[in-house]
Amino acid sequence: RAEAESAIATALETAGADVVALAGFMRVLGGPFVDRFAGRLVNVHPSLLPAWPGIEAIRRAWEAGDAMLGVTVHYVDKGMDTGPIIGNVVVARGATLEETEVAVHEAEHRLFTRITVELLDAADAQRP
Repeated sequence: RAEAESAIATALETAGADVVALAGFMRVLGGPFVDRFAGRLVNVHPSLLPAWPGIEAIRRAWEAGDAMLGVTVHYVDKGMDTGPIIGNVVVARGATLEETEVAVHEAEHRLFTRITVELLDAADAQRP
């Protein structure tokens, strides 16, 4: 794992990545990787963190009877979905789990795109 993460980090730096955006990555990154990209490593998660970190967040929120679900974009730290929140959006519970999943995923795409573009624009503005 450490070797693979080191190779990925080198490739990202060689490419000049300003932001590393994770969507559906589904693995916890090691401390050295997280440290190397601190403040530039972001993730989208299908819940209103800190509620429902980890896998199957939508299903778990649905089964718990949550009326309001949502999406969070956050900086990645060494924990499981515990990094500082950049933004989130509330999604109302649908009539079915499937309907709710569709709505949450659509909200993920909109929020993650908006925030990633904002972060890239900010990185561009800092360049000489």
